[in-house]
Amino acid sequence: MKTIEEVDQYVVKDIRDLNESTYVLRFNRGIMEFKPGQHVNIGINEKGEHREYSIYSGTHGDYVEVLIKEVDDGLVSRRLRKLKPGDQLSIRGPFGFFLADAKPASNERLLFVASGTGIAPFHSFMRTFPEADYRLIHGIRNIDEAYDKDHYKESRYFSCTSRGNRGDYNGRLTDYLLEAEEEKAEKVYLCGNSSMIYDAMDILRAQGYRHDQIFTEVYF
Repeated sequence: MKTIEEVDQYVVKDIRDLNESTYVLRFNRGIMEFKPGQHVNIGINEKGEHREYSIYSGTHGDYVEVLIKEVDDGLVSRRLRKLKPGDQLSIRGPFGFFLADAKPASNERLLFVASGTGIAPFHSFMRTFPEADYRLIHGIRNIDEAYDKDHYKESRYFSCTSRGNRGDYNGRLTDYLLEAEEEKAEKVYLCGNSSMIYDAMDILRAQGYRHDQIFTEVYF
């Protein structure tokens, strides 16, 4: 039986590159319990810099994954990518309540709208509740940012590429929302950059969604 000291130590299990700037960091779960939509604070050591990352993995495995985009001036994101299996992490959390009201019941249709790495909580939800009735619209620049697209059923995932012509829709996510005739959902969840979220909320309200049907998680 593992001791508290052993299960409280988090170490890298794997780092999986998705493109030049984005990767999935996997570490042991230990005694951590989490729900889709929550995030953790990750650092190299307890006293060093920590950053928030949404949990990317489902709740059923013995590991936790986060989706990380490496930025030029990102102290933590650059250092984490250089770690090796067995290297120790400082983990705080999980925190947050995003997706807490999302029910996987078959009679509740959910609309997920994400920009960039804002797809992470929805990937966690899908991995946890594969039977849920959802539609995911992902706003990205190029198709190489369609992270783990093959993890979703083709009918569930829809990409909007603003700088390329290989997406399901060639243009901005908000332009698609204006033009599309998406089946009405009981609840809508938005995750990503603030400008996308504010614009999308205006569009959805104009389409008849009530304030209490829209939930948001702003990344920056």
